[in-house]
Amino acid sequence: MKTTDFIRAGLDASKSLTMALIDDMKDASLTQPTSKGGNHPLWILGHLTYAEANIVSHIIGGEENPLVGWKEMFGSDREPVAEADQYLPWDEVRQKFDEVRARTLDLLEGLSDEDLDQPSKNCPPGREQILGTVGGCFLVLALHPVMHRGQVADSRRMLGRKPLFA
Repeated sequence: MKTTDFIRAGLDASKSLTMALIDDMKDASLTQPTSKGGNHPLWILGHLTYAEANIVSHIIGGEENPLVGWKEMFGSDREPVAEADQYLPWDEVRQKFDEVRARTLDLLEGLSDEDLDQPSKNCPPGREQILGTVGGCFLVLALHPVMHRGQVADSRRMLGRKPLFA
């Protein structure tokens, strides 16, 4: 197995595990995971999409994030609100996630082990240990969805839904 095959397997697994829960919440996408609020499924979907586009385009590629306009809705410093008019429609965000992931996989396809060791072009200061190399960026891309998976599981529980294993 090549390193990029291993990375692809991680990306596919984290996507499958997390998106199964997120997709199950389309009908209740603003359900927050606790009685005190938190990251609801629509915010998580948009946040994962925005962040992946940022890592691939800006941090790895040195270009502007093509979803820079989404920062106000889905940036990590944004407090999610349960108001639909503050967000893009679910279907638009979900489709964009698939487009961004396809671009991520296209980039990965052309990389060698040596490429993975190259420094990222726009690593945020203080994040060099995790985002300082192309390979490190791909590790974050594989881990980030499962970091938020538990929040979606808690949103499902707030609705009384049984655990979903995918």
